Amino acid sequence: MNKLQTKVILVGVGGATCSGKTTLAKHLRSILPNSVIIHQDDFAPPQELIPIHPVYNVQDWDAPQGAIDWPRMRTFLKMVKQNGSIPADHASHDHLNEQKDIPIDITTSEELKGQFQKLEAEHEEKGTRIIWGLVDGFLLYWDKEVIEQLDIQFFLRVPHDVLKQRRHARHGYHTAVQSDPEGALWRDPPMYWEQIVYPAYVEAHQEMFENGDVENGKPTGEKVQGLVIMEPVKKEGEEEEEEEEGVMSMNDMVRRCCEVLLDLMQES
Repeated sequence: MNKLQTKVILVGVGGATCSGKTTLAKHLRSILPNSVIIHQDDFAPPQELIPIHPVYNVQDWDAPQGAIDWPRMRTFLKMVKQNGSIPADHASHDHLNEQKDIPIDITTSEELKGQFQKLEAEHEEKGTRIIWGLVDGFLLYWDKEVIEQLDIQFFLRVPHDVLKQRRHARHGYHTAVQSDPEGALWRDPPMYWEQIVYPAYVEAHQEMFENGDVENGKPTGEKVQGLVIMEPVKKEGEEEEEEEEGVMSMNDMVRRCCEVLLDLMQES
């Protein structure tokens, strides 16, 4: 049998902190054959190198310019695309963070697994093995070189007040530390969401939407072409009995993502 040619497809799963993007990525990993998750958080600089906010005098883990080691992330994604595997020396802190379980219907999961397994077999018969890289990140669509590496771009848009409530409910995040491979636990100082997190989220994403409106604006299609937006939470003021087309459950979002990815496989 001839050696299979490897094709790597990088799938962006972006959104604000606490938007549900990591949970979505983990569901997709359980469905897609030969898939791995690449957490953008793992490319944050060590805690000792995080810049101090010039106004509030606290470490700023969210401003896009300094929150990610962009050269390292760009190089990493290029290597994954070229080699079809995660470098052996890559370490992740995601397993140390709080993991909220939001299950999906098992019937949906098994149905989608079957569809991908069938297409996988068809591609391998033609000599191609597909590797899926699910790139999950809160600043995924800020750096143009990172965006260019992504074959598909998903974005979870969640209202401000819901994000704020979820962030305040978290007990902290594990971060990289130069002296400790297991990292350290970061807890938000008072007013960190209001002064640092949300303004940085708006700064990093306003170019993606008309009039810079990250809450309600339509995607411009300029910075991120073909962006697939999913809105899992009703906005304030929407009637509960009204079914808004964009409001989706985790089950809906998984299915929507898989539909897009299946279309991509069938086209390739």
